[in-house]
Amino acid sequence: MANPRVSIIMGSDSDLEIMSEAAKSLSEFGISHEIQVLSAHRSPELLTQFCKNLKKRGVQIVIAGAGGAAHLAGVVAAHTTLPVIGVPVNSSALNGLDALLSTVQMPSGIPVATVAIGKAGAANAGILAAQILGLHSKPLQEKLLRYKNKLTRSVIEKNNKLKKGK
Repeated sequence: MANPRVSIIMGSDSDLEIMSEAAKSLSEFGISHEIQVLSAHRSPELLTQFCKNLKKRGVQIVIAGAGGAAHLAGVVAAHTTLPVIGVPVNSSALNGLDALLSTVQMPSGIPVATVAIGKAGAANAGILAAQILGLHSKPLQEKLLRYKNKLTRSVIEKNNKLKKGK
């Protein structure tokens, strides 16, 4: 996509099923985004070039998902001043715990906002990106409020179904 506000990157195309949840969240709020594969380990020069060009391309937030050693979000955060949201992907024998620990344990000065492991985390990364962008957008704030109200209505409906079932 031309002029994406959010760039979603992942360490491998095998992460697409999970990281597409971030794209769904962003689409729900009408936020332009791109999604691509970049590896901190297998393509370090490409990743460095990507980071150097983020601001020039108008990207405002990066969502980075990776499994295993999960250095992707941290490497991006080391190369940019943009907000980086890390999504630990459950793609290893440790079911994402290794990725969570790698993503969340950043040294002082290199922050990475870290969400839950897997699909829920990827969806929340998209929502968190919307909330950050919404700080300076009344229409986006209104969309976020409608989204939260929809969640509340869903809980009320589920509770009412339970009550009727008794």
